[in-house]
Amino acid sequence: MSKLSGRNALIIIPKNQFCEEELYGITYALKQAGVRVVVLSKSGQEALSMNRKKYKPDGMVVDWNKQAGIDGKYHVVILVGGKGARKSLLDDPIIPQILTDHYRSGSVIGALGSAIIVLMRASLILGEIPLLREELAKKELEALGAVCIDTLVTSEGRIVLGQGANAVKKFSQTILDLINVKNVF
Repeated sequence: MSKLSGRNALIIIPKNQFCEEELYGITYALKQAGVRVVVLSKSGQEALSMNRKKYKPDGMVVDWNKQAGIDGKYHVVILVGGKGARKSLLDDPIIPQILTDHYRSGSVIGALGSAIIVLMRASLILGEIPLLREELAKKELEALGAVCIDTLVTSEGRIVLGQGANAVKKFSQTILDLINVKNVF
């Protein structure tokens, strides 16, 4: 039995145009470590990645607390970026509440690529963040007063941020280290 079995993760993806490298990379790493993964989107319907590959999430974000086999909070909540993050994650009223509630409960919170903006808007980022490659996201972070540095991953406390698809391996390892070492709730 894996040392991380019994841990669970919530991954929230844009309803379309998500970054498949981010989603598949973090999902694979978590499942390999024995973590139960639930993937949700705003609509819960089949989504298309930026590369036009189809993915069927486990359900809708609004039902985050009604997933079979999950009692209470998730040990980690991760937002996946991509071009669709600007359209479906940034203005969703439920996602910031889920993030804030889980953070206060002791969960690890992570975001990749353009999804970092959601954490910034939810006032969960205090320190430096990875410099994003997407120009619109970079401009929005600058407007929000973000301090961007040229690094793949930043981690402060229980908040982990990854630059994007190129950071998935290091991001995944940082998340796994935190849910393994720290006694999250």
